[in-house]
Amino acid sequence: MSTKNYHQLTREPSGVKGLDEILQGGFFGGGLYIVEGPPGVGKTILGNQICFNRASSGKKVLYVTLIAETVARMLLNIKSLTFFKEDEVGNAIVYVSGFSALKEKGLNGLLQLLRKEVAARKATTLVVDGFASASDHARSHEELKLFVQQLQTQADAADCTVFLLTNPTEHTPSSEETMVDGIINLKTTINEWRSARELCVRKFRGSNYLQGVHSYDINEDGFTVYPRLETLISPSTDVNGELRRVSSGNSRLDEMLGGGFPARSSTMLIGPSGTGKTTLGLQFLSLSTADEPGLLLGFYETPARIYVKAKAICPSMIEQLDAGHVQILWQAPTDQFLDELADRMLRDIKRRKVKRLLIDGLGGFKKALRSRPIEPFFSALVHELRAQGVTTICTAEVMEIVGPTITVPLQGLSDVTDNHIVFRFVESGASLYRIVSVLKVRDSAFDSDLRQLSFSGDGIELDENSASAKAILPRLSPKNEPKLTQE
Repeated sequence: MSTKNYHQLTREPSGVKGLDEILQGGFFGGGLYIVEGPPGVGKTILGNQICFNRASSGKKVLYVTLIAETVARMLLNIKSLTFFKEDEVGNAIVYVSGFSALKEKGLNGLLQLLRKEVAARKATTLVVDGFASASDHARSHEELKLFVQQLQTQADAADCTVFLLTNPTEHTPSSEETMVDGIINLKTTINEWRSARELCVRKFRGSNYLQGVHSYDINEDGFTVYPRLETLISPSTDVNGELRRVSSGNSRLDEMLGGGFPARSSTMLIGPSGTGKTTLGLQFLSLSTADEPGLLLGFYETPARIYVKAKAICPSMIEQLDAGHVQILWQAPTDQFLDELADRMLRDIKRRKVKRLLIDGLGGFKKALRSRPIEPFFSALVHELRAQGVTTICTAEVMEIVGPTITVPLQGLSDVTDNHIVFRFVESGASLYRIVSVLKVRDSAFDSDLRQLSFSGDGIELDENSASAKAILPRLSPKNEPKLTQE
């Protein structure tokens, strides 16, 4: 690229959700980029989506195919996608087959075709789909290298951004990869019973970008990228310092906490199933208002089941649900991956200005983990929730039903969260009792005494003091007191 244009580089956003964030603003005008991946990863959809987005901005676009599939057949396959606009085809977007020119005249014939069509259409975006065919027709690496160099010079002179859609090369790096301005790799991996789509920017000249692997999805809206949450959040931003307390929904627990949850804090409710974690979460959300809306992110119970449960054990929550002050975001734990899930939740939080959040079932995050560690993701999520002014509580189930030891679920998360409350069952004689205790409130004094817990018609009730808990546990020695251990 000529040095005289270096300081005149301008961004050309792709318009693809999430991709421009990864590229820190989009592609550079006049640049030459490779999008590579095996068949079926969505290269053609991505290329077409960029074209239609550019056309909607008033730009002229040229799409050249080097594959045996006809243009008509390709358009038929993408016609159902929401970005497709019939009236743009043949006007702002022109489709041309370069297969015959390549087959009959080789790389020189293809280059002439591209030069002529770009000039005739005054195109500022060019997509060459099936560039692997051009590589196959090259008589040598030198000829292919010369072709790419000439194409890059032509793109720079015409201020036309070029995308080459191709299959991964067997040569690492290939001659064309060393010359282009950027390389985006797409692939599909199989994780147990699921397939996952992954995007990675391997090269991008002239700008920083979000490195590593990012998730993407293809649906009726086309191509959507979900940047890895850890790369989007700046840990240096100071979001602490707010001294306000937020009620848990239970007055006696508020007293134990020193006045309620610290605003913007994150709290982990730890205990076996049936001890009251979700019930407390519903009480917490029942205090939501129009000015301070609430959100429940659930993995295991559908909104209908949560509504029935709230009606039975926390009736005060029903009014907030009916008024829309609390909304439910339900997600089956096997259907999505972490960044897609976080994106949905954070968009809702920002749109509605949510201030109270219940994440019911941290095990749902574990289902979406794949081989990725949870701690960096959850740390970034907690930081962003603080920045948005959200007070969060999360329920986490443990395997131990009774006993002196409770294993902290999802190792590392307990270090990230600010407050810890433990729920557990205790056997005494022939009876089973529920006990709750506050283990930690970050930077604050709190009451660590054990309290007996019971259910009433409007949620959980805690005893006024620890007398009943002491009666249940008369022979509990310090040596056998409940302990938290890591998984």
